[in-house]
Amino acid sequence: MDLLSEFEWRDLVYDRTEGLRDALAAGPTTGYIGFDPTASSLHVGSLLPILLLARLQRAGHTPIALVGGGTGMIGDPSGKTQERTLLTPEQVDENLAGIRAQLARFLDFDAAGNPARILNNADWLRPYELIAFLRDIGKHFTVNYMMAKESVKRRIEGDEGISFTEFSYMLLMAYDFVVLFDRFGCTLQMGGSDQWGNITAGMDLIRKLRGAHAHGLVAPLVTTTAGVKFGKTEAGTIWLDPNRTSPFHFYQFWLHTDDRDVDRYLKFFTFLTRDEIAALARETATAPERREAQRTLARSVTALVHGDEQVARAERAAAVLFGEGLSQATVEDVLMVFADAPSTSIALPLDGMPLVDMLAAVKLAASKSDATRLLKSGGVYVNNVRATDERARLTVADAIGGELILLRKGRRDQHLVRVLRS
Repeated sequence: MDLLSEFEWRDLVYDRTEGLRDALAAGPTTGYIGFDPTASSLHVGSLLPILLLARLQRAGHTPIALVGGGTGMIGDPSGKTQERTLLTPEQVDENLAGIRAQLARFLDFDAAGNPARILNNADWLRPYELIAFLRDIGKHFTVNYMMAKESVKRRIEGDEGISFTEFSYMLLMAYDFVVLFDRFGCTLQMGGSDQWGNITAGMDLIRKLRGAHAHGLVAPLVTTTAGVKFGKTEAGTIWLDPNRTSPFHFYQFWLHTDDRDVDRYLKFFTFLTRDEIAALARETATAPERREAQRTLARSVTALVHGDEQVARAERAAAVLFGEGLSQATVEDVLMVFADAPSTSIALPLDGMPLVDMLAAVKLAASKSDATRLLKSGGVYVNNVRATDERARLTVADAIGGELILLRKGRRDQHLVRVLRS
């Protein structure tokens, strides 16, 4: 199957230029996608464009990941209702370092014949003097042309409007395409559907300046069937950085995918074949309670981002921590799963501490009498085991690995006690 046909069956083509299929079939093509360094880590919303580049390379073409060290200082108005906060050069450079390391997990920079590249457009944009840029590039675009682009039109029609700074973003991106065309023979730019205006501006500039034909392809923006923005949860953004989102919570994010979305996400975010995905879709239809499609999705994407070892850890931790007790759990597993839970360090004497005192100390109960009432009603759990004895004392022996005690009130209110030995 040719690359464009694969993109099509995976529902990855929102729009594209005419003749792209023939261009890809004619021989190895160099294509690029830009990534904004607005944070030191990419998030799950970035996975779709990253995997577009990975699929491009696996098909024998050459991918370029362009990190916007220059454009990132301006801010892309596409898909935004308000102007972004401008970053300092130091913030941009710091973010670039984290993003480069993440992209390296997906692209092969040592591939024979078509090694991937990571470039920074700051290398050519920051030194470019304003007057020279306006003369060389700005004169090729009319204001009418720029205002007709959807990303600009929406901002102009909105309450906030658009600053000249963000209005100029399109010119910078168009120039990026010209530079990559000149230096690396790049003739394809890809991205999300909100980037179509920027991509076609670059194609037009290549035609005007070089008399050559370039191509563009945009994928649909990912949404959930429930109407929630993809990658956003109650706990916040799902990051690719394990220090921001633990591999366990990353795995759980994919595991909890809605049945209505899982088939689409398997196409978008995995390298499973058409037949494999179709088989999982049939299983979801006949036995949705088994959640085999979600499990496969979680395993596949977590392995891509964090490696097979972290998949095994996430599944092992889930099996232990969602069981009846935590007697077999390790300190590392507990800390990974409950990384976002509030915690308190408490010094335990040799004879321990009354459970009612501990519940009041960590504010799971308003007072000792409230703690006693909770215990009598069966609403308190210690290390996932229901506790009902209001006279119970907790000692170091009750702590997981001698270090942690997990307290829970009801179904959701959890608190991690870090044991200090007095």
